[in-house]
Amino acid sequence: MPLLERDSALASLAEYARQASAGEGRIVLVGGEAGVGKTALVEAFTAGRPKVVWGMCDGLFTPRPLGPLFDIAGQIGLDVAAVSRDELFAAALRALAGVDILVIEDLHWADEATVDLVRFLGRRLRGTLAILTYRDDALTPGDPLRVALGDLGTQRATRRIGLAPLSEPSVRALAEDRGVDPAELFRLTGGNPYLVSELLRDDSGGVPASARDAVLARAAQLPQTARLVLDVAALIGTRVDPRLLTGATRAAPEALDDLVASGLLIGDGTVLRFRHELARLAIAQAVPPHRTRPAHAAVLAALQRLGSSDDASMAHHAEAAGDAEAALHHAVRAARTAAGLRSHREAAAQYRRAVRADGDDPALLDALAVELSMIDAWAEVAEAAERARVLWRAAGNGLREGNALRVRASAWVSLCRGGDALTDLEAALAVLEPLGPTEELARAYAQLAKHRALADRNAEAIDLARRAQAIAAPLGRHDLLSDTLNTEAAARLMLGEAWIPLMRRALSVAIEHGHDEEAGRAYTNLYGLLCRARRFPEAEPVYREAIAYCDEHDVDTYGTCLRGERAASLARMGRWAEALALCRIVLTRVEEASPINRIYALYVHATIRARKDEPDVWAALDEAAESADGSGEPQWIIKARLGRAEAYWLAGKLSDARAEAELADDACARADGWLRGWVATWLARTGSDRPARGALAEPFALEIAGDFAGAAGAWEALGCPYDGALALLGASDEDSARRALQVFADLGATAAVRVARQRLRDLGARSVPVGPRTATRANSHGLTRREQQVLDLVAEGLTNAEIAARLVLSVKTVDHHVSAVLAKLGVASRTEAVGKTR
Repeated sequence: MPLLERDSALASLAEYARQASAGEGRIVLVGGEAGVGKTALVEAFTAGRPKVVWGMCDGLFTPRPLGPLFDIAGQIGLDVAAVSRDELFAAALRALAGVDILVIEDLHWADEATVDLVRFLGRRLRGTLAILTYRDDALTPGDPLRVALGDLGTQRATRRIGLAPLSEPSVRALAEDRGVDPAELFRLTGGNPYLVSELLRDDSGGVPASARDAVLARAAQLPQTARLVLDVAALIGTRVDPRLLTGATRAAPEALDDLVASGLLIGDGTVLRFRHELARLAIAQAVPPHRTRPAHAAVLAALQRLGSSDDASMAHHAEAAGDAEAALHHAVRAARTAAGLRSHREAAAQYRRAVRADGDDPALLDALAVELSMIDAWAEVAEAAERARVLWRAAGNGLREGNALRVRASAWVSLCRGGDALTDLEAALAVLEPLGPTEELARAYAQLAKHRALADRNAEAIDLARRAQAIAAPLGRHDLLSDTLNTEAAARLMLGEAWIPLMRRALSVAIEHGHDEEAGRAYTNLYGLLCRARRFPEAEPVYREAIAYCDEHDVDTYGTCLRGERAASLARMGRWAEALALCRIVLTRVEEASPINRIYALYVHATIRARKDEPDVWAALDEAAESADGSGEPQWIIKARLGRAEAYWLAGKLSDARAEAELADDACARADGWLRGWVATWLARTGSDRPARGALAEPFALEIAGDFAGAAGAWEALGCPYDGALALLGASDEDSARRALQVFADLGATAAVRVARQRLRDLGARSVPVGPRTATRANSHGLTRREQQVLDLVAEGLTNAEIAARLVLSVKTVDHHVSAVLAKLGVASRTEAVGKTR
């Protein structure tokens, strides 16, 4: 079938190839629905070009880690002998230096290690055009590939090509003189090129009800022997080694020739492949059940005779063949290989398979729980840990029983079941402490230390962390040492003691000894605790270093936590558009698997939208409160409850706001001055008669003392305009209320503007500004009046300091306005911003 409506895409690929050959490097993401012609486009573009290598992701239930890399290894002279993943990635980058075009197909089936490889190459390729095809209709919101594509999309080297189905005129042109009703053909296929071609190839005289019928109709024309071989090929996968196929079927070469002649399979170097995955699925699903198991058994036997090292494939075929012993053997080997490559989803899938084969081996359940924890599957972690605990207890192995309790406790924390976590940790210690100073005991102490710190029981947290350190150090467990130094540092901060040197040491220990997860946690806490104290200038370089480390080392859990902390900090600094964008990323990444990691993003997202008077904020606030209460952690309870208090207050529901503020107060007895101050101001703002608890951070202390101008000045100095405006509203003079109203208007805080206008009326103001709401809506880019003023002065060539002087603002406030303008316009520089609005 001719390649229609793809001239623009081909021209784009040619231009990107030219740019890559100039040394820039290009990653091109080619997306579209199944059958839209991604492969046909790439084949047409690469035809006749030298130095092109192809790899393909498996369509098997549990793909082989790094399948595409192993596909191209022989083509680029890459030695894939047993080396670490990092060394393999570096070697692949070197080997690709001599390649003009790298193609990786069907990235939607990529295992985690392949996704990591793509991200690794995306940051480093030079002189090579990498074309990555994927189904954009096959990705769930939290799919790791969707996250990776989002990360790749922010890089300079990345370009996107989206392929749409054919238009009705093109389908009509293809159907001309074919005896097919073109309107009906377009209706049945939606313009999908593959479906169109399959239906047009069918010569049965009518239009089949579906492409599946068209594929099966073509298969039915094969000789009986070739038809049986085709069934086995479909069960093997999209790419088929002819040796494996003939070994499994004992077929003569002529049978393979018949398959190629039919067009169902095509030659692709040394392998055969189905022209399209839809065709393979149609064949595989039509294999009668009574023949499926023997066919898988034959494939497994052939793999074994060939000396295959592909444990993932052998585990798949062994399980499908009902061979539990072989499934167990190969699944465990495949899981260990995947885990070593940090392909944790595939490792978890293989351990699930191993457990299905032998559910009475607690060691398998332990290993499964570890891998599940890496992919945020905490409900499954709890289930696996409980099954392991029962089996270890029956076996009389106290060490492993205690460890299983600790693992289940970690699941309860992530699932916001803090009470259950504490129960399990106490039970673990009851089992482990009589057994002496073991690694298992140290890990239980370390986890209980975190639990105590998060409950604001900081002296106990320090004691437990020190106990864990005393055991971990002689054992050489640097991961545990880093983890407990981290916890101790956070606890000392809460007690008002020096903490940064300890946190820096936790970070250096983790980095020096290659413990990426612990380094990610140290970076996250260092950044988050600096931001908690509104030390934003110090925190900024930490964030840049931290997010680069987490992305570089694929520490996704803490990369997500960092982005959540960043969103909260941006919100405090008045950079709301950026904060909302980050919240959306975090909530997409976490979805529903880890409720604890959603709370902050839910709170920030909902409160900003409440301030902007946008609808539908309560579902997020309800979820945040439910998860926070379940966690039992004061910091989350305070954030969630004060978010609700503010939303009620903005809506004029003072009694509801007061009740939420008092719930936050119930949780803040042991909190630090920042959280206590935050609660105290909302108690006062909502008319509660409860007094402030203990010493408060300076801006809050000033406000509670009635120095509203001083509080606003302190907030301004810290770079927190919204908090400063809230403080001004407490004053009894009209000028303060007007200043607050202006800040709210500049931020686009429509609901807060309404509150400020009511405050002016209460003060007896003769004229109350209507506010910039209409003007902001009229602005085609959604800029507030102040943001447009700032942009106009940027266009005049003024620096931020000069703009500040012109508008009688602080330089920091202008910085925030400029950042907000860039975010709303979706540009990266002042020059781009000016150009986009001219």
